[in-house]
Amino acid sequence: MLHLQAGMIYLFHGTDELARTEALRAAKAAIPPELSDLNLAVLDGRKLKLDLLAAACESLPFLAERRLVIVEDALKHVRADDARRICEYLTRVPDTTDLIFVERDAVDKRGALFTWLKKHAQVREFEPRQGTELHRWLQQRAAELDARLAPEAAAVLVEFVGNESRALDNELRKLANYVGPGGTIDAAAVRRLVPDSSEASVFAFIDALAMQRLEPALTLLHQLLEDGEPPLKLLFMIGRQVRLLIQVKELAAQRLKPEAIAAQIKQPPFVVKKALDQATRFRPAALVQLHDRLIELDHALKTGRVEQQSGLELLVAELCAPPKHAARASVR
Repeated sequence: MLHLQAGMIYLFHGTDELARTEALRAAKAAIPPELSDLNLAVLDGRKLKLDLLAAACESLPFLAERRLVIVEDALKHVRADDARRICEYLTRVPDTTDLIFVERDAVDKRGALFTWLKKHAQVREFEPRQGTELHRWLQQRAAELDARLAPEAAAVLVEFVGNESRALDNELRKLANYVGPGGTIDAAAVRRLVPDSSEASVFAFIDALAMQRLEPALTLLHQLLEDGEPPLKLLFMIGRQVRLLIQVKELAAQRLKPEAIAAQIKQPPFVVKKALDQATRFRPAALVQLHDRLIELDHALKTGRVEQQSGLELLVAELCAPPKHAARASVR
């Protein structure tokens, strides 16, 4: 819980949106709801002028000891001459006012306003948690949702989602509802309910290949590689997705409904529905040709005949080329 010191100036910034939002919510909660209209002012930093800031800060609190003034996104937008005047004024903010500057985007740390705040204000930088701190936060969050998070489940959750707290919180809520009050979230539940973000990128990559969109396909490929996906692992994931598309396309041709397909291949229904939509973009023989091409490329990469990233880029170029120029398999 955040406790503001009387008459203090704060700067909240950083990329952890959930933590930043919750800290701001805690600050607002200190004001009784029935008095918030009179003791809380929120200013748009994009239009911030000294007279507006002074008027908000110097208003006396009503039936309370303090009032709260929040300035959103000023550091990025305030002009240099306005920033200098605001810095001079900040030394005169009344003790009855708590003033919080909140920045949603990256902060220019060379600016005059940031320099003043860093020296004179309470600065709270909200950055994504890592390692042990992240796992401890996940356990605490699960407990607040009346669930227990198994350590191996936490590891899988971070692997699938990353360390973005808002996304992790959303998935935890879904998992807690799934296991029920007092239940345990295990790794199997995470694998069953939580989409792997890297697999989502692979899905988008395959979709770009299916539509023979060269530029988006290369962009997605490079993004996956920059995110640290090893080329051979990426090739494996692409192959796994292609095999899934072959399965659902064959079963759909047998007039099975998506729910029946999901039960037969042991995949969540939402995965099957997305795969069915994607599979319709391929001609029947194209998926098999693509799978064969992936096997060839896998052998070439493992034996060193082709440099790994170049081999993947060549595959994209082949599949996205117009039919008369395609060297091997075509998806259309």
